Amino acid sequence: MTLLDKEPVKRVKKILNDFDPTLKVIILDNSARTAIEAASSLGCEVGAIVKSLLFRIENSFLLCLVSGDKKASLNKIKRILSIKDVSMASADDVKNVTGYSIGGVSPIGHLKEVKIFIDNSLERFDKLFAAAGHPNCVFMINFENLQKITKGKIKEITE
Repeated sequence: MTLLDKEPVKRVKKILNDFDPTLKVIILDNSARTAIEAASSLGCEVGAIVKSLLFRIENSFLLCLVSGDKKASLNKIKRILSIKDVSMASADDVKNVTGYSIGGVSPIGHLKEVKIFIDNSLERFDKLFAAAGHPNCVFMINFENLQKITKGKIKEITE
């Protein structure tokens, strides 16, 4: 059994294939658990790594897709949503909502529907790399297709 046979990775593979059969899951020799590790494994800039960060917002969740060289701004997220409380989701919440473990959270294929914001700073890169359901699996995509496949709203959400 390879990493491509694991259920979370298969979920990502199916969505990628349905969206565009040329998009493939890439298996890395080293972990891509962090943006720095992923960039090192791929030989790309840290900013080209898409961090998928799940936040608890009042009674639901928000997934923010943020450039690997940026930090999500809770204040900007609060302002955009006109709410007072935003916090990082717990590891259990991440697993329950997305179906992925931290370090392998993909921007697609979540178990529960979740609102998605995409930070506009990702637009700087021709090629983006996002987790594909496992810390050693990623996929390459451009900004326009990331927005289309996730149906995410483009916002300025970083510090």
